[in-house]
Amino acid sequence: MTSLPWTPGEGGTEARRHAPATLRNRDAIVAVLADWLPSAGAVLEVASGSGEHIVHFAAAFPHLDWQPSDPDPDALTSIAAWSAEAGLANLAPPLMIDAASPDWPLDSADALLCINMVHISPWAATPGLFAGAARLLPVGAPLVLYGPYVEADVATAESNLAFDASLRARNPEWGLRDTADVKAAATEAGFAFAERRAMPANNLMLLFRRD
Repeated sequence: MTSLPWTPGEGGTEARRHAPATLRNRDAIVAVLADWLPSAGAVLEVASGSGEHIVHFAAAFPHLDWQPSDPDPDALTSIAAWSAEAGLANLAPPLMIDAASPDWPLDSADALLCINMVHISPWAATPGLFAGAARLLPVGAPLVLYGPYVEADVATAESNLAFDASLRARNPEWGLRDTADVKAAATEAGFAFAERRAMPANNLMLLFRRD
């Protein structure tokens, strides 16, 4: 079953926040990223949340430079705290990036990763994510999404239906997105859908490449 996500403002007063699902899914994500990420360059993570994922990825892929980001100050504090503890040379200080905004404080990247943002944000963040990625990424570069989705030709798991209801109860602008809508937003921004991987706990990883 998909657990309710950590969101800013939860988790007490400690700088380092903890997203419980991170420990369960990070290695499965690493296995797919090993196939999809470039052999060198900079990876921007949009919506890094607590920062636990990107610290793990930076350790797993020392040949890549990792750039965390998030729009929320509490998340940025958590990312910085986890990064300081890890002490990894290939992990940059976090940037404040709102996916829905046209202004990102970054000029380029070689890959973009976004985990569990699409369903825990207003829809505007998703086309904004692709638009921002189009400004940064070179032709052929990967944009990778991870999270739960709805698919027209695949039955939605009961746990995901319950998760969707719980998200919408918290914020009516949140909720699981249809992959067809996500692919349409990608196409509009100049990305081609490349691959789908089924993941544990009824999640998906979706790969898009810059046209």
